Amino acid sequence: MGVRRVSRLALIGLVTIGATITLQPQGLDSVRAHYTKQEFYIPMRDGVRLFTAVYSPKERSTTYPIMLSRTPYSVSPYGADQYKSSLGPSLLFADEGYIFVYQDVRGRWMSEGTFEDMRPHLDRKSGPKDIDESTDTYDTIDWLLKHVANHNGRVGMWGISYPGFYAAAGMIDAHPALKAVSPQAPVSDWFSQDDWHHNGAFLVAHAFGWFAGNGWPFTHPSTVRPGTPIDLGTNDGYQFYLNLGPLRNANERYFHGEMPFWNALMQHDTKDAFWQAHDINPHLRGIKPAVMTVGGWYDAENLYGALAVYHSTEAQSPGATNILVMGPWVHGGWSRGAGDSLGDVRFDGNQAEYFRAGIELPFFDYYLKDKGAMTLPEASVFETGRNEWHRLDAWPPRTAVAKALYLHANGRLSFDPPSGDEGAEYDEYTSDPKKPVPLTPGIYRGMERRYMVEDQRAAGRRPDVLVYQSDVLDEDVTVAGPVVPSLQVSTTGTDQDFIVKLIDVYPSRYPDADGNTDNALGDYQQLVRGDVMRGKFRNSLEKPEPFVPGQPTTVEFTESDVFHTFRRGHRIMVQIQSTWFPLFDVNPGRFMNIFQATTADFQKTTQRVYHSKARPSLVKIGILP
Repeated sequence: MGVRRVSRLALIGLVTIGATITLQPQGLDSVRAHYTKQEFYIPMRDGVRLFTAVYSPKERSTTYPIMLSRTPYSVSPYGADQYKSSLGPSLLFADEGYIFVYQDVRGRWMSEGTFEDMRPHLDRKSGPKDIDESTDTYDTIDWLLKHVANHNGRVGMWGISYPGFYAAAGMIDAHPALKAVSPQAPVSDWFSQDDWHHNGAFLVAHAFGWFAGNGWPFTHPSTVRPGTPIDLGTNDGYQFYLNLGPLRNANERYFHGEMPFWNALMQHDTKDAFWQAHDINPHLRGIKPAVMTVGGWYDAENLYGALAVYHSTEAQSPGATNILVMGPWVHGGWSRGAGDSLGDVRFDGNQAEYFRAGIELPFFDYYLKDKGAMTLPEASVFETGRNEWHRLDAWPPRTAVAKALYLHANGRLSFDPPSGDEGAEYDEYTSDPKKPVPLTPGIYRGMERRYMVEDQRAAGRRPDVLVYQSDVLDEDVTVAGPVVPSLQVSTTGTDQDFIVKLIDVYPSRYPDADGNTDNALGDYQQLVRGDVMRGKFRNSLEKPEPFVPGQPTTVEFTESDVFHTFRRGHRIMVQIQSTWFPLFDVNPGRFMNIFQATTADFQKTTQRVYHSKARPSLVKIGILP
């Protein structure tokens, strides 16, 4: 089966079908009226007990599947008479009839034991003391089947973000009753491209903000979050993290060495044995439950995780039912809201409801209730730019043709390689660590999610950002799959970051939904994909190498996938820079453990990007014919 587009009319029809379910609108009163809550301490094989809340339908005329979610973020509210105001992956599930189970993972909130961030999976276990998230999931399901009444013997599992990691871990060596699992924006590899690092560069604002709230260790079961809240003292995250200075100051000023995983972050600056043990992707073998991995094209946190879990399962579990859903969403945006726009960019419809009613509920209903037919394709993916859903038999599409966008002199970008008579063979810029390129022209406390579609004009007007632009397109160009920059560069330092952004440049008079051209989108430079390679990791994340100052070398890396159409009348742009702050920490320009850098280690560096016939720089993409 090839590419199949779902028209807007079909989308509306599918949402309407989903919406015809007789839905009891959820809310605290509705949940209380239709569900009974129980709380349990479930023993694991090593004797540790995990706190678990169970919500069972009061209607007992039929049996129900169990839907399990395991989380480090609390199953609150606590108390058998204290109810959640909504249950399940979406509002549709409670009316459909499921037993909902929420569990605090070990060492968090009311569960016993010791917490470990992204606890490593143990492929070999020699006894009951050898535990991981797979065994905890297995033991939980086994106990639930024996002690919770009125179930039908089938279990489903889902989770978003960190709970998505627990869903992925739970499907390894799964309990036979676990029939369907949906890791959604799952954390999978915290060094390669998830959350804290992208190709070795550190996501300073996201990491600091998350650990400031969630990184403090629990010393005993508690309903109270440990640690001391940190007040940035400003809404200007750019200025706060600039004032923070070298990363070592975070511990000296705020965390005081009391946060175990932050300490580990600072100690392990390569993808060494520590980070390799915390990578779940190599363990997704022999998967038995049906899997539906979900992600968002604009997920600033775990876009990589969704694609990596899907591809890892596909490669290592060839017999598994393994499908992918990718929509125009921010982190978790498919589970709430409409998903119809992000910032100034619109997606022409309630794309989140399309997923909830037409994909997510039918997936679990089929595998846990034998309800309906399984008509979901291998990949349900949303094409941005043209704003259409596609049903594909593979991701990336089998019909994608490898192409390259070449950098040229005078800021030109073309599918044709450079000739030998274009003039200057390189462009150069100087990066000043005291004045890094802002992530966004707006004022935000941290990693603002909308940055992934934000206008790049302000960045392109800086002298430390190189800009290359195509001619106006005379036909649509649809890019599908990973974006792979391959640059010929040199630097005056011994290390430097290279950030490459793929951008959709709108026409000067761009109409809004009502046809008006007096809006913010005229000449808008929409970020389609952008990412970084910390230069010392250009050949290996495990074994960094310094640059030889002034010596040209290749920097090639893979950015996460896109499915985007540059429309006729638009232009394609590529921007290149070495800072993007405070999304990524600032590279001092020296080959060293940057986590141990002092203020004296930071220096200005000058980078050259070559675009000659002998040393071409390009961006590899896949294009649909």
